Amino acid sequence: MVRFENVGMRYGMGPEVLRDVSFHLEPGSFHFLTGPSGAGKTSLLKLMFLAHKPSRGLISMFGHDIATTDRKDLPSLRRRIGIVFQEFRLLDHLTTYENIALPLKVAGREEASYRADVRELLAWVGLGERMDAKPPTLSGGEKQRAAIARAVVAQPELLLADEPTGSVDPEMGQRLMRLFVELNRLGTSILFATHDHSLVEQVGAPVLLIQNGELVYHG
Repeated sequence: MVRFENVGMRYGMGPEVLRDVSFHLEPGSFHFLTGPSGAGKTSLLKLMFLAHKPSRGLISMFGHDIATTDRKDLPSLRRRIGIVFQEFRLLDHLTTYENIALPLKVAGREEASYRADVRELLAWVGLGERMDAKPPTLSGGEKQRAAIARAVVAQPELLLADEPTGSVDPEMGQRLMRLFVELNRLGTSILFATHDHSLVEQVGAPVLLIQNGELVYHG
């Protein structure tokens, strides 16, 4: 599903923030992405979401060589990926319900076909009573939960999560972790970036460890 070979990445003319990164993710796999702050975890996720291009090396997503994929075909690849950003990226003029349902609406589905599923997901992440609220009125933890729900609602083939439980209390963190595990059981490949080693130990999934822009451990 994902293949990196000797990938490097830099911002503008600056030094490389990722160097000689090589790994692959199989369909249906679950991996944790760990490493100290500034090691390159977020940059790696941006490459996988096709938000940035590598400065060198090969990236293959869903069997497509990104370097040779036509720009007009990139949006269709991105729609196969769910992502939880640290900065949430909710749309302030939409309600919580509308934000979470947005990927389904963009995909062309009729609301009647997904209304019940979105409401059930809202209840699961503890936002059932906040579905009509707009993001400016939500707490940081509520925004995080809404962003997670939006990322998983369409059951993407690949889910990229950047510290997804960092703004919630431990009990909700455990509940969200069960959501990720269940989504993986249903077939979604997951790359979960976290500093929380207790989550890594709880799930027991393989780890990608990045230090100073280099992948130093995969297993």
